[in-house]
Amino acid sequence: MIDSFVAIDFETAMAHHICSVGIVTFEDGKVVDEYHQLIKPPNNRYNWRTIEVHGITEEDTLYAPEFKVIYPEIKKRLYGKHVVAHNEVFDRNVLTKSMRDNTIDYSDLKLTARWHCTYKTFKSMGYKPANLDACCKKHNIELEHHQALSDARACGKLFLISENRLLF
Repeated sequence: MIDSFVAIDFETAMAHHICSVGIVTFEDGKVVDEYHQLIKPPNNRYNWRTIEVHGITEEDTLYAPEFKVIYPEIKKRLYGKHVVAHNEVFDRNVLTKSMRDNTIDYSDLKLTARWHCTYKTFKSMGYKPANLDACCKKHNIELEHHQALSDARACGKLFLISENRLLF
């Protein structure tokens, strides 16, 4: 059983280029810290499909900090922690590729190679579908889907449910 963990979610502008991050820290089943930041992707470029998904546009991130500027805030929250994401492969790859693009070694975070994946957990429990929206509806978890902080918070609550320790 994990007493302390962080749940994370990224929204991307295109490919692995981040435009928003949400990180929620849980200790003993309670939220103790929340962090959200819009991030200016390289050249502030977006794919129109990603805008349709999350609604974040070039105008929203025109004056936002770039990844390398906010990385210390991410590191402060992730360093050495258990990390949970609803689609861990996507979120972990987005982070590792963004770090690589900024010449930051992933080992700098002292994280495990794989994170906990609530999608895989709920899918293995027989949930169909097991996407974040469906799981949240089933468990009456408030969700503003594709808003990074809301997605991270909801993912953390789903992880607590999967651990049978929902205390909020």
